[in-house]
Amino acid sequence: MANSPTPTMLAFLALGLAFLLSVTGPAAAQNCGCQPNLCCSKYGYCGTGNDYCGEGVVTEAFFNGIKNQAPNGCPGKNFYTRQSFVNAARSYPGFGKGRSNDDSKREIAAFFAHVTHETGHMCYIEEINGANGDYCDRNNKQWPCQPGKKYFGRGPLQISWNYNYGPAGQSIGFDGLRNPERVAQDPIISFKTALWFWMNNVHQVMPQGFGATIRAINGNLECNGKNPNTVNARVNYYKDYCRQFGVDPGSNLYC
Repeated sequence: MANSPTPTMLAFLALGLAFLLSVTGPAAAQNCGCQPNLCCSKYGYCGTGNDYCGEGVVTEAFFNGIKNQAPNGCPGKNFYTRQSFVNAARSYPGFGKGRSNDDSKREIAAFFAHVTHETGHMCYIEEINGANGDYCDRNNKQWPCQPGKKYFGRGPLQISWNYNYGPAGQSIGFDGLRNPERVAQDPIISFKTALWFWMNNVHQVMPQGFGATIRAINGNLECNGKNPNTVNARVNYYKDYCRQFGVDPGSNLYC
């Protein structure tokens, strides 16, 4: 029969455990050394499913690594948080659910690549000089513009136009036509509008490559050589985030 541990031995074991946890905390959660078909949880373990491939991929270090590149005076610095993204993402269980765990990581990388570009590393909540633009499609009778309301870009993917604000609000649970400002006031709703747009317009083209996501978001202004600098910026963000997730970015990166 083994001898009972002494108080000194217990203290030593506790110290060792504390050290192990500190090593396998945030650093390990960034790179577990998982096999390509496995994701890394926020606690530093490899596996499959939402606990590993959802919140585990978008760690505080990853999220803040984007946001911290924005100047300190940016309005988005205190608005966008990882927790608001996580809370919003729970309403969209299909997000980041690809045919494989690598596909899931690529979708998350693509989403945040576009968020980074659209918001300037999460600096902007609203489109610069957006109030001066006309984002009202008066021919759309299903989602009519309301007097005095502006439907310029707001949120992580800069949702725009009355025909997006209306159905997004109806789906999420706020009046997008009469209260579009809510997207710039509530960070969870803000992320929900981005995820709503993504799941309805972008998610289904992910298997075609990152270039298809650019076309789905802003193809009329950027693709087919219209704005190569902007396309290159989006692609570079995507490649960087894929590298951080330890996944190949795939083919067809440009549009």
